[in-house]
Amino acid sequence: MSFKDTHENRAAKAAEAKRKLMERFRAQPGPDDPAVIARLAAQKAAGEARAEREAAARARAEAKAAAIAAAKAEAEAAKQRAIEEAAQAAIEAKRRAAQLLIEQKAARDARYAARKKKK
Repeated sequence: MSFKDTHENRAAKAAEAKRKLMERFRAQPGPDDPAVIARLAAQKAAGEARAEREAAARARAEAKAAAIAAAKAEAEAAKQRAIEEAAQAAIEAKRRAAQLLIEQKAARDARYAARKKKK
């Protein structure tokens, strides 16, 4: 565009550009064209394949999460069992220690009574 362009020249160029754009738009295949139909079918198939892959990936992720949750639950149960076993072992150790003290006292009392009886 130069300073010598007139309004009519600019309007003619704009109209020509608009006409070329419309020609290019009209030259595109319509919705009933076999190429368009094939392209849309390919896009639909690709979309369905993508949806299947995503569903499979979600299923794998859910299965992995379930396996992790099961492993966590098993580990927690094992930890709880270990705590309970340790508590039972501590109770049993205290019971044995008390029983040992009772037996030692009984033996000491028996020795004391035997000494008394000798005198």
